[in-house]
Amino acid sequence: MSAQEPARRPAFPPPYPPPAARSVELRRRFAEEARSQWPDLSALCLLIGAEADGSLDEAGIDAAQIELDELAGRLPYRPGGPLAWARAVGRLLGGTQGFRGTGGEYERLESSLLHTVLRRRRGLPILLSVVWMEVARRAGAPVYGVALPGHFVVGFGTAGDRVLADPFDGGRVLSGMDTELLVAGATGAPLEPSMLVPAAPLQVIQRILNNVRAWAAARPERSDVALSAVELAMLLPSRPAHLRYERARLLVQRGEFTEGAAELEAYAELVAVVDPMAEEKARAQARAARAQLN
Repeated sequence: MSAQEPARRPAFPPPYPPPAARSVELRRRFAEEARSQWPDLSALCLLIGAEADGSLDEAGIDAAQIELDELAGRLPYRPGGPLAWARAVGRLLGGTQGFRGTGGEYERLESSLLHTVLRRRRGLPILLSVVWMEVARRAGAPVYGVALPGHFVVGFGTAGDRVLADPFDGGRVLSGMDTELLVAGATGAPLEPSMLVPAAPLQVIQRILNNVRAWAAARPERSDVALSAVELAMLLPSRPAHLRYERARLLVQRGEFTEGAAELEAYAELVAVVDPMAEEKARAQARAARAQLN
């Protein structure tokens, strides 16, 4: 049982809100969009980008949405069934437009930010898949994301007539064996039907934020990025309780001992019934954090 809690763009033209006020407004919009009946995937991705990249202003967000619209307008009108859609989108995005991945993308924060992926034509599998999904959706394609273990791809069609494509590999259409090999390479386990279930927009966003947190975790000097990603994840309607613990540890790491201790104590209260050992550990860490104020 686990506890749950319900090209560089120009800077803002003056006058513009100070960074703290800007972040508050971005997060308000992020939370509002995440709690809407039909969350807009591209809007949420761009708000993550604006939080991480202070140069992404409102004009830049609008420009990214317009580019997705323009790319969709270059697709043929109703090219056919799922395979025809996959090939048409692949020719445009993976071919003409040059969207694809490289091994070095895993070392770059920009690879997790939609606006820079649109500019660079490079990114992580999940962000390239977001480009594919958003462009194809705008053109009327039956498209969705598929969160395979260790690798994100896109699907066209339905369970009975499904075609998978890999945007990281330029849009290569995947055979059943290709998909099995991707899963086996990531987990050593066989492909399960549950792995092919379409990913909901908020599941995609959660996975993107997980990637940002993983990137920052390997770079202690970027605890600001890690903290921002955790706090955005905490705004999602359903989030694991351990995010509070992660946020608390980051606050303490950054020298914000009072707030970090308070967050550790709040986490301890949250898990007290389901995990007494975690409760005691968090309370001990809170005491240690407060001791650093003396």
